[in-house]
Amino acid sequence: MPELPDIAAYISALESRILGQPLKRIRLASPFLLRTAQPPLADVEGRTVRELRRIGKRIAIGVENDLWLALHLMIAGRLHWRAPQSKLVGRQSLAAFDFPNGSLVLTEAGSKRRASLHILRGEDSLRSLDPGGIDIFSSDLNSFRAALTVENHTLKRALTDPRLVSGIGNAYSDEILHAAQLSPITHTEKLQPHEWERLFAATRHTLELWVDRLRAEAETGFPEKVTAFRKDMAVHGRYGQACPRCGDEVLRIRYADKETNYCARCQTNGKVLADRSLSRLLRSDWPRTLDELEALKRR
Repeated sequence: MPELPDIAAYISALESRILGQPLKRIRLASPFLLRTAQPPLADVEGRTVRELRRIGKRIAIGVENDLWLALHLMIAGRLHWRAPQSKLVGRQSLAAFDFPNGSLVLTEAGSKRRASLHILRGEDSLRSLDPGGIDIFSSDLNSFRAALTVENHTLKRALTDPRLVSGIGNAYSDEILHAAQLSPITHTEKLQPHEWERLFAATRHTLELWVDRLRAEAETGFPEKVTAFRKDMAVHGRYGQACPRCGDEVLRIRYADKETNYCARCQTNGKVLADRSLSRLLRSDWPRTLDELEALKRR
């Protein structure tokens, strides 16, 4: 799912293309994309784009008459900039937003249709889509800590809860926790003051780093290859590869259709975290330390 840095890159690329431009027409290939009935699509067509904004993991496009289009790409939705009036080809193409200088095309891979479009009128309606998480760039350490300790959860869950922190998902939470050298399963109530300082600094630094990097890439062309797996990431998507800090193998915890990547030496004092499926299978043979893991591999 595109997260804060990816959404920032999309917005940066769109600003140079559609700000001040009239939205001539919206073409829907999938009736399931549009989740609102009022205002109708016709109300936004022909109106000039005045503002672009991030609302959590949504891209909000503001047009004249205080109307908003709010796009949520979910897991597999992606945006593409095409020639004017480009045809919607294939089952993955869900919608096109036509401007005089090009068409913004929304696609979604896979068979499930999770991406959504809301047409809204006014700031209050737009704010209703905001889950309420704090903006890391406008918060301080105290407000960050207060948000993550509303409930006692693991750091991984707290960072990815949109009601607590805005825009962070599976990929960047892995990167943040590696940078902070903290275990993804540590509970928020267990953190010491110096660990809160590390986590807050790592969250800001990691997101700033990737926002700057992806925005710079967007200056040379529209971000067509938005992905949760980037070659310069430290641990996310790098299972079995070397940790860039210590050189040990990156490990993982798998659950449902997601996985958490981490470095045991850097983040868990050498403890191998239990993977639900494998730990059930291996039971007493499940390795608890890196040494036990290496011994298991040599069997």
